[in-house]
Amino acid sequence: MNSKHLFTTLVLLIVTLVSCHSQVASTYTIEGKIEGLTDGTKVDLIPTATHKNEKAIATAVVTDGKFVFKGMVDGPRCFYIQVSGIYGGTKLIVDNATIKVSGKATYSERDGNKFCQFTEVKVEGSDSQSLYLEKIATRNILDSLYQAYHENNREISEAMSKARMEKNKILLDSLSKTKAAEKFATDEKAFFDRVASTMKKLIISNKDSWWGPFFMMDQMSYFSPEQNEWFESFSPEAKNSYYGKLVKKELYPENLVGKPAPAFTVIDKNKRKITSSKLISGKKYTLIDFWASWCMPCRKEIPNLKQLYAKYASKGLEIVSISIDKKESDWIKALKEEQLSWPNFLDQTGVADIYNVKLIPTLYLLDEKGKIVSDKLRGESLAKELEKLFK
Repeated sequence: MNSKHLFTTLVLLIVTLVSCHSQVASTYTIEGKIEGLTDGTKVDLIPTATHKNEKAIATAVVTDGKFVFKGMVDGPRCFYIQVSGIYGGTKLIVDNATIKVSGKATYSERDGNKFCQFTEVKVEGSDSQSLYLEKIATRNILDSLYQAYHENNREISEAMSKARMEKNKILLDSLSKTKAAEKFATDEKAFFDRVASTMKKLIISNKDSWWGPFFMMDQMSYFSPEQNEWFESFSPEAKNSYYGKLVKKELYPENLVGKPAPAFTVIDKNKRKITSSKLISGKKYTLIDFWASWCMPCRKEIPNLKQLYAKYASKGLEIVSISIDKKESDWIKALKEEQLSWPNFLDQTGVADIYNVKLIPTLYLLDEKGKIVSDKLRGESLAKELEKLFK
């Protein structure tokens, strides 16, 4: 072989290798092997760290004890791997690479809900996953502190919770005045102060990359005005990243007050579709209430809503409650407990996302033309506003 032919061959070999490498780097393959998952089990790959009730982007079936997901991400993305329709699973940061996930699956049931926890999870092939575990090592400390303060205050915590669930206000007030309750409140405040300072340090120390806004989405359920300052401290790279754009959208949401309420369609318990225009038709004012069975402030607001509905329904008030519960059974159980007499729906069509709901309870008051009058009313302020409107 002459030198010119050899050179040409080497160039072609290099181009081929680069091309192959490029193909591998542009897609991901997740190879799962979780002991305890029987053949035929469906496993979902669900986006997370988005503050939305995301649906699975892919479903794999366990075969010979294994499952596989394939796809592509435009930069590292956070997903949750879980058995279809069951709580639990494991979080995974996905790079475009071949990623192997192994572990054990343990099934359990609590409060009528099925769980499948993945334990002893080992991930190979994702550099971002390894870095993620390093960066959130402080979470282990917080988890230990959380367990400690709850265990040290278990008796008073359970007593107050029981009184609250039974709506025994007299007993709850009595328990709230005890030294045990005072200690519980002090310990709780100290814990959440520690959480706040730890989270801020984690986020700000990663302000120059996508990790900063990602940790805001991943570690925080909702934001308050003080987080605007955190976002403004991010580098341009961090702000313009995928998670940076999600954070910005939440911190600087579109103000819907004074504008026509976004149209939506909901599905009732009989699987019938109902439009928002039909729900508000003929009503002077409509209150759209976003809530969930597990949200205690939401449940505490219900007696107030019942009083207002009883007082103003005949004068043209409608309430439309939309639950963001993930499990229909949780929603149905709460409806039976609360006995709500106005239209109720489980959010299966992304209504909460359309209305930029980030914190519940969130209530939007609409006029007869479907224009949003307010999104800040609750409790006494809501009662006063309705009294003024229905004069």
